[in-house]
Amino acid sequence: MEFEYSDRCKTLQAQLLTFMDQHIYPNEKAYKQEIDRNGKEKGNRWLATELMETLKPLARAQGLWNLFLPKSDRAPEGLSNLDYAPLCEIMGRVSWAPEVFNCSAPDTGNMETIERYGVEAHKREWLEPLLRGEIRSAFAMTEPGVASSDATNIETRIERDGDEYVINGHKWWISGAGDPRCAIYILMGKTDPDAARHAQQSMILVPASTKGVTVVRPLPVFGYDDAPHGHCEIRFENVRVPVSNILLGEGRGFEIAQGRLGPGRIHHCMRAIGVAERALELMCKRLDQRVAFGKKISEQGVWRERIAESRIQIDSARLLTLKAAYMMDTVGNKHAKAEIAMIKVLAPTVAQQVLDWAIQAHGAGGVSDDFPLASMWAGNRTLRLADGPDEVHRNAIAKLELSKYIALPGEDLELPITRS
Repeated sequence: MEFEYSDRCKTLQAQLLTFMDQHIYPNEKAYKQEIDRNGKEKGNRWLATELMETLKPLARAQGLWNLFLPKSDRAPEGLSNLDYAPLCEIMGRVSWAPEVFNCSAPDTGNMETIERYGVEAHKREWLEPLLRGEIRSAFAMTEPGVASSDATNIETRIERDGDEYVINGHKWWISGAGDPRCAIYILMGKTDPDAARHAQQSMILVPASTKGVTVVRPLPVFGYDDAPHGHCEIRFENVRVPVSNILLGEGRGFEIAQGRLGPGRIHHCMRAIGVAERALELMCKRLDQRVAFGKKISEQGVWRERIAESRIQIDSARLLTLKAAYMMDTVGNKHAKAEIAMIKVLAPTVAQQVLDWAIQAHGAGGVSDDFPLASMWAGNRTLRLADGPDEVHRNAIAKLELSKYIALPGEDLELPITRS
């Protein structure tokens, strides 16, 4: 098993680290301040920031653009999963940084979905502007009325009426829908409730401007609204789109979701490792700056235990993530499903523990906005729910392990399907 990064990856790593030092870390407070100013002066916190739009051309000019999408003629700069992993980790150290490089969720998953499952017309209309960073997108799956950890529960209906599909449903926690640049949704709903359990659902492209689409409200996460990105509640009421907007055909929704969520999950895990690394760095620096009971806190035994445990856990999570990336590249997502499920449990859990220790090391400052730790904690905590709750992934891992030794009649051994 070979985890060596390519020469191109190493070059991009060095470029990306320099870019982060020059343009991202120094602008963390400025980015938040501009969002707040937009709210106060323009009455809209959801406007795109001038800072973001200034940084994107700089990243693109340096070749730090669309690095996530492998094997696409439209994005020749795309890397393998293994080579993208260390770059995604670096981007993940600041929550808004991935957008600077056109590598942010849910756009990455949506672009990969349209590239893999869309027809040429879909790619021209939606994929190409997404790849250029001209528009943004959202993935509409989770619903408030059902347990969305089991996507067969989805109630949104997609019904054919002549040359159109009519969509009626209620979605929430739709990431990216708060952004006024969000131009397209990939929506999952039921086309045939009477079909076999995994053949009822379909995915369809819904332009955000379509009549009957209503963004009800943004949904704060632990008090953070995540403007200008946001996570929104949306109603689809008699929304009509052309039949040609269906992806692959009726009843193919789960098939598409299996292909979409593997890369999406591993990207989340890569970024979570970046979060953990930054938290550990901030923790070490803070502990060495503070004195308690006559000596630096970094000299206290309990903190050295926590620093050591953090390093062990982060490196363990990274190695398992790299193994999953390697397998996705070499044997495919389906054969890497156990590893993908394992990292989806491990990486956010590790990041959460390291963040918790880092917050503790900062004392009261750790829960303030003077440091990035509180918002990092809130964002990372959602990953134990997004893309499938921990419990669902653990169940999938257990079933895969049990299947080596005993028959599991009627058990579904595929990855759980939930939002990305």
